[in-house]
Amino acid sequence: MKIALLGAGHIGQTIARLLHASGDYQVSVLDKNAQYLAVLEREGIATVRVDSEDTAALGAALRGKDTVVNALPYHLAISAAQLALENNCHYFDLTEDVAATKAIKAMATTAGTAFMPQCGLAPGFIGIVAHHLAKGFDSVQDVQMRVGALPAFPTNALKYNLTWSVDGLINEYCHPCEAIHGGETISALPLEGLEHFSLDGVEYEAFNTSGGLGTLCETWAGQVRNLDYKTVRYPGHRDLMKFLLGDLGLKSDQENLKAIMRKSMPATMQDVVLVFVTVSGQKNGVLLQEVFARKIFAERDARAPLSAIQITTAAGICAAVDLFREGKLPKAGFIRQEEVRLPDFLANRFGKAYQQLRQVESIA
Repeated sequence: MKIALLGAGHIGQTIARLLHASGDYQVSVLDKNAQYLAVLEREGIATVRVDSEDTAALGAALRGKDTVVNALPYHLAISAAQLALENNCHYFDLTEDVAATKAIKAMATTAGTAFMPQCGLAPGFIGIVAHHLAKGFDSVQDVQMRVGALPAFPTNALKYNLTWSVDGLINEYCHPCEAIHGGETISALPLEGLEHFSLDGVEYEAFNTSGGLGTLCETWAGQVRNLDYKTVRYPGHRDLMKFLLGDLGLKSDQENLKAIMRKSMPATMQDVVLVFVTVSGQKNGVLLQEVFARKIFAERDARAPLSAIQITTAAGICAAVDLFREGKLPKAGFIRQEEVRLPDFLANRFGKAYQQLRQVESIA
């Protein structure tokens, strides 16, 4: 399979290395940053220097490719998918943006190729887990999905370090959140719905953010009482973000906020990803609850360190591409994350990254 990988940032480089090392993919990485591309070239990975926002040049670079894997910022997802459609390529991406996903779904209705957005952690793996658990019940009452990409050693007032895209972070904090409440699909406010819980002896908070549940509201409409997704942070983070976005008015000046965060908040490779899903419902006449909990830790190898968010995000999209190549997903049209069978994902050579860690056994 000939793959055009768009984006050579931290996640893009990890995806490129995984697919290239498998031996089953001819990967060409497209980016405008010559420094990033040079790193991959030294590892024997093909690259093409092209401006991702130059649609003519990018479209030309896609000719002859089978598949587009998009690791660009969320605001470029629609244009990248359109170019994939025009060049008769399959399309996979990591976007959490609800509007972009709806636009891509509309494109896919007449496509002869496959379009599968939201292939990361959340949306992505979290939806696969929730759907798998929910299918095991005779009737489902509540589905709760909680995910956090957190610094292992928080030191600032926000108790947060940059572990992934600042653009994606602010986007999910500022847009309405889909959910099902009392059997009705609703639009909830971001940063609301604050709750606290402890997992494995650590205290956390969780609150509404946009995009994490993918297409599950549509898939489970009329079949569940409550279904929601919340982002996990350390206690106190939500209140400070509300102060910045609301009281200081930075929601209407997001570029300034992003610049401040990039300048003042160090990135970290020492992070942990928390995945926590609970589903309750009726099974054989009894009200039961099932829980799926994982902690994924960074790899501290001095020669090739990987953050937990790099591991989980790259594993998600690489597993989706691999399962598609193996014929375990539809060949054309729009593919939802919940069409991936959880056992298939966890058995996949890339999806096994979610098994590299221990399963959390105790929940308080």
